[in-house]
Amino acid sequence: MTRFSVFRSLAVALGAISTVAACGGGGGGASEQLAADQTLSFPMVDDIGDLDPAHMSAAVDIDIFRNVYSGLYRFDDQLNEVPDIATGAPKISDDQKTYTFTMRKDVKFSNGDPVKSDDFIFSWNRAAAIQGDYASVFQPVAGYDDVANGKATEMTGLKKIDDYSFSATLTDPAGYWYTEVALWTAWVVDKKVVLAAGKATSSDWASNPATAIGTGMFHMTARTAKQSTDFAPVANWWGGSTGAITKVHIEIIADQKAQLTKYESGGYSLIGFANQSLDPDDVVRYNSDPQLKKQLQLNPSARTTWIGFNFCEGAGKPSKNCAGSNPFAGDAGKLGREAFSLAVDRDQLVDIACSKGTACTKATGGVITKGLKGYLGDNTDPWAVFDKAKAQSLFQQWGGADKTKNLVYTYNTSGFNKAVCDNLASQWQANLGVKMQCTAQDRASFFKARTKCSYPIFRHSWGADYDHPQDWFDFLFVTDAGSGGACYSNSQLDQMAKTANAKPLSQSLDTYKQMNKILVDNTVTGNLVYGVQQYVSHPYVKGVGGNALYDNYWADVKILQH
Repeated sequence: MTRFSVFRSLAVALGAISTVAACGGGGGGASEQLAADQTLSFPMVDDIGDLDPAHMSAAVDIDIFRNVYSGLYRFDDQLNEVPDIATGAPKISDDQKTYTFTMRKDVKFSNGDPVKSDDFIFSWNRAAAIQGDYASVFQPVAGYDDVANGKATEMTGLKKIDDYSFSATLTDPAGYWYTEVALWTAWVVDKKVVLAAGKATSSDWASNPATAIGTGMFHMTARTAKQSTDFAPVANWWGGSTGAITKVHIEIIADQKAQLTKYESGGYSLIGFANQSLDPDDVVRYNSDPQLKKQLQLNPSARTTWIGFNFCEGAGKPSKNCAGSNPFAGDAGKLGREAFSLAVDRDQLVDIACSKGTACTKATGGVITKGLKGYLGDNTDPWAVFDKAKAQSLFQQWGGADKTKNLVYTYNTSGFNKAVCDNLASQWQANLGVKMQCTAQDRASFFKARTKCSYPIFRHSWGADYDHPQDWFDFLFVTDAGSGGACYSNSQLDQMAKTANAKPLSQSLDTYKQMNKILVDNTVTGNLVYGVQQYVSHPYVKGVGGNALYDNYWADVKILQH
């Protein structure tokens, strides 16, 4: 699993199942006249990557196909977990290991097939066997390892009770797992359709509009790879209204300038759905013009970017990945980490690298992005302020220029990452006298080397998979975390994570915040910026936007007469 995982308190108000139909808006008030043509159109720079839920990992694909597929639970506009196909919260055994799910009896796939517990058990076993990037959503379930390793085809922890209920037994308590059940990897697919198209693990069915069958409000109607994909609402959808939109048309256009030109001529309803953005010059232009600004939304996005420091040979239990000593490692490197973080004027960085604040905002409340559970609060990170004098003093105490000879800051190639590194290098030169070399690598090479903790100082970021601190700590900061890249190791934090993960979030949030405070106190990350999602839409297109993790459902959108 490369990123995504989570839990929301079992005490969360899951609400009446009638909220399912409310996930889409649609229709118009008495004072609103809808346009005759309710085609929602928008562009993407690159084509959809994965159409099969068992393989999905990119935010682009998930934002699109959450309109086509669904599962037992979903996240509402405030990122609360609510029932979707389930009738309510699962019944959890006293030992916190067995979850019993009860399903609605009126749910149908878009082809009319009824959805039964066999479909869920098939879908979950299939996802575990395929071993996509987020297959480890099912890792807590008993028997997962044997399925993942090809020794079995079914997890022993999944048991059918009847056509509309089944149970999942975990090997150990995992309070966050309930939230993971709401992720895309746990969406249900039609067992009959998948098997008719080939082997259970084949994904050929998912790219064919005739067989890409889900339980969501829309279904795929046409697709030409690398050119366009079309969707339409499901007739007589089991959840109720699918809103006003009658067609969704997505085009692939790599040139962002060309996208905007077509938008401005009325060729697109919006730009921004599917995790897209504007060209930096254009978003600044829109944000600066009083009339154009009315078409622009800048919403918080659940991503944090930070300076990564290598902790190899640091304090605590050595990581098995450590390749050698580094100037920023452990207690001896703390002064250096503090100096390099304090020497960055984040207001300047945001202005230059984030298109005058339209692409990101400065990170002042710890590594977990503002707006997510576990955020420490504005201005709570003392190392995320600009203090040149203190930075210089700490730098000299650390060892000064002798510690920074031939120092290279490495990042994966992108315009944003280059702009950040160029600005950091300029500031470190001006404020510390350090000549930092910026080096770009292709994405695959960068991540492979970073996983081995090969870089002394480097670019890191994390886009949350779901709103739970476990998603951050298990994959970034516990010892030997797969996506950490810093070889940070702290036995106290490891034990706190183990304890917190076993409990519902209502009982563990304070512990996670203490863990975040440990990261801040030890300057484990030089936190730089939090992400921003850009949307530009015509005044007559209503319902465009999203929360920190997802775009609004297409059923929330409507097009007024214009």
